[in-house]
Amino acid sequence: MAGFLARRLLNYLVLVVVASSLAYLLAASALDPRSNYADRTPKPPPAVVDAQLTALNLNDRTPLIQRYATWAAGVLHGDFGKSVTGTPVNDDLGRRAGVTARLVLLGLACGSLAGVLLGAYAAVRQYGWFDRLSAGLSFVVLAVPVVVLANTLILFGTWANENVFGRQVFLVSGEYSAGLDTGFWGSVLDRAQHLILPTVSLSLGLIAVFSRYQRNMMLDVLGADYVRTAMAKGLSRRQALIRHALRTALIPVATYFAFTFGTLLIGATFTEKIFGWHGLGEQLINSIFTNDVNTVAAISLLAAIAVLCASLAADLLHAALDPRVRAG
Repeated sequence: MAGFLARRLLNYLVLVVVASSLAYLLAASALDPRSNYADRTPKPPPAVVDAQLTALNLNDRTPLIQRYATWAAGVLHGDFGKSVTGTPVNDDLGRRAGVTARLVLLGLACGSLAGVLLGAYAAVRQYGWFDRLSAGLSFVVLAVPVVVLANTLILFGTWANENVFGRQVFLVSGEYSAGLDTGFWGSVLDRAQHLILPTVSLSLGLIAVFSRYQRNMMLDVLGADYVRTAMAKGLSRRQALIRHALRTALIPVATYFAFTFGTLLIGATFTEKIFGWHGLGEQLINSIFTNDVNTVAAISLLAAIAVLCASLAADLLHAALDPRVRAG
């Protein structure tokens, strides 16, 4: 077990280095920080522009491999360089990472748990009304882009506030209400109200994916010999399904978990932008528009680490569910 996890961790570290290096090289090749100075009035002299870009390690006239070496050396010391405005990338990165983590982890927990439970129940009730209804709703959700889904939720939240609750229950913009002075619990409630719709926006897609995947895996094991044997030994059908069938069906779903996490990060980028959450996704889009190479590379590195951490968590869950992994 320990050897299995050690090999996995070593592979993931190599993948993080490769992914972050490719992200930096691509950003440094495709983005043009020099164009940020072209529309300034008065236009700065070329020598001044070169000096400023060199100080920020963004000068396209410096060999790419030299810029990469400078960036990589800084990353090894925890320094992601400076943005196009001259401020350290690290200053804003930590706060934005916390915003994104709060949104993504809650959406992941809600979406995966609800999807697994709904998929398992749909398999047990195969071809029943619940199975057919959940299948139809899942395909509808999967067919709707994240941008459309998020804006639809905003319209729904606004309508519900006005016509159902008569007050602001669903808050549709930002992480919290600025200038609110209602004490600790009032602040917690305010943040929760801002969190509801973005979390639902991220969770719905996960519920649709996990429910379909879990249903198919569950159907493969419902008629297995070990399930019938467990019931023959005295377990009720519900106990046999939960202790044996569901546990076995969760193994491939745990493997799929890491790939879903990468998709969730992409969805969070649009969700943050639409709901006004100032997280890594919003900053990534802004950085691309401002040709901020170092910030794009830093966010790509954090995203790679997050995906590979999810892969490691999937490996741990796989080992917990499958005794053959622990024994091997």
